[in-house]
Amino acid sequence: MGMAYAMGGLPGGGGQGGGFTAFIPLVLMFVVFYFLLIRPQQKKQRDLKEMLSSLKTGDQIVTSGGLYGTIIGFGEDNRIKVKIAENVKVDIARSAISSKVAAAIEAGKGKES
Repeated sequence: MGMAYAMGGLPGGGGQGGGFTAFIPLVLMFVVFYFLLIRPQQKKQRDLKEMLSSLKTGDQIVTSGGLYGTIIGFGEDNRIKVKIAENVKVDIARSAISSKVAAAIEAGKGKES
């Protein structure tokens, strides 16, 4: 008789859960990933896009390659003319700019504290 109980369902008719209850852990994992990974990345991209659209002549910038420079003009095809040293001017792609110098300095101070 012990074997019959082992092979039967749970007492009280609590057989298998519904289909929705099986997806609850997956939904919870997606919610956690959204708030910890996806949403902050989207905010960072949005802030970078706003910063790139608000650039003006005279702004000091940092490129993704680590060059510091000052914007001296805007060219065609999303090119920006940057002065990186005395008598040294280069054209860089707008997408190569990672931050403004003032913003980079403030971010560095925030990490030190």
